[in-house]
Amino acid sequence: MSQGAPPEGSAAATLSPLAARIDARVSGGRPIGLRFWDGSELPAPSPPPGGAPVIVVKSPRAIARVIHERSELGFGRAWVAGELDVEGDLGETLALTQRFRGVGIERRELAMALRATRRLGALSLREPKPPAAEVRLHGRLHSLRRDRDAIQHHYDVSNDFYRLVLGPTMVYSCAYFADGEESLDAAQERKLDVVCRKLHLQPGERLLDVGCGWGSLVLHAAEHYGVRAVGVTISPAQAELARERVREAGLADRVEIRLADYRDTADGPYDKIASVGMVEHVGTGNLPAYFAHLRSLLRPGGVLLNHGIVRPTQQPRNDRTFGARFVFPDGELAALSTVLREMEEAGLEPRDVESLREHYALTLRRWHANQEAHREQAVAEAGEQRERVWRLHNIGAALSFERGDLSVHQVVAAAPGAEHRLPLTRGGQAPQSRSARAGAAPTPRAARPRPARAPRRSG
Repeated sequence: MSQGAPPEGSAAATLSPLAARIDARVSGGRPIGLRFWDGSELPAPSPPPGGAPVIVVKSPRAIARVIHERSELGFGRAWVAGELDVEGDLGETLALTQRFRGVGIERRELAMALRATRRLGALSLREPKPPAAEVRLHGRLHSLRRDRDAIQHHYDVSNDFYRLVLGPTMVYSCAYFADGEESLDAAQERKLDVVCRKLHLQPGERLLDVGCGWGSLVLHAAEHYGVRAVGVTISPAQAELARERVREAGLADRVEIRLADYRDTADGPYDKIASVGMVEHVGTGNLPAYFAHLRSLLRPGGVLLNHGIVRPTQQPRNDRTFGARFVFPDGELAALSTVLREMEEAGLEPRDVESLREHYALTLRRWHANQEAHREQAVAEAGEQRERVWRLHNIGAALSFERGDLSVHQVVAAAPGAEHRLPLTRGGQAPQSRSARAGAAPTPRAARPRPARAPRRSG
């Protein structure tokens, strides 16, 4: 990249005075280069040792979006629309943008930005129309209809697209790694087993999986632990594929997939309930009713496992984020303390709490790698904008878990009224073979090692 002054009248020359003022306040200096639609460049004043990635601004509309929406949402819209791109590693580029945290645009700089964008023809009277992949939901927040619309926006993209990203296990939640080098498929199989063991599943018990996705957990629990399982989802695409998988596994007599909302599930009691990656869709204000409803479905002494993403502290709902508009509309993340309090208020006794933060960072990086390896197919299945949404989201979320901005916890809780009969140590019993379910002595699968925590990642 040339270090000379940009050509007079170019986009880089027009924006150079503004960039210089902001660069001076960036801790360690700006580590990312900028290239504009006319080919002019603003090199990185402080490139990292391996060289500076470059953000390519392909259109003045990208600048207009950021001026109108000075937040991650403005940048996100430009990225999804294809008006911004990155030359270099996307994850490294996003990590380097952390240097800009807390560096806002001062009033004088905003005036400079407005003058510059006007000269560049990027400041129109009206804000550019949001990309088609951005969702705006209508109706009362977390009503049955609005929740259904939110879930269908997120999950009814393409089952084949999710298979490319998630792999053959079709598990769309944090895996459980033995070490940082283990394959995603092996770690997801281990996670399914971890959930079953923590619930201490026994042959013949009734299991409810709230938000069952494509049915991976209920299939695993029925096949290896001999339970009778019900999976509930409000995604038609998920329900269709989950039922197909149940038929192919020959488990239609043990597994039922319902296209229904959890609020319409009233056929308790269940011995065990799993809520894996579901609580994020419920809404913080609805947590008391959510856990009270699950509590009402459990038999006395029954056990609930809640697996969900949390924030370090409770924060107010914000729908002007990239995630809220493009990925998880109406999704809300509570603090772990809030989740535990609401579970206890519902009459559930927390018995075990485990953080899987580092595991989710590893999981998301595997998903990102899968998508990168099959990008053309992903575009063919989901469309270019949706592919860009998931490419940015997965690697960005991985960085958030590595930094500790987000975490994920599994909480095991027991209902009162009878002995819960959970084992004294975490892990529980070994899975059982089909012959064991038929009455023979239980036989553990020798290939299934006891779950172990992954080493902590720095960051």
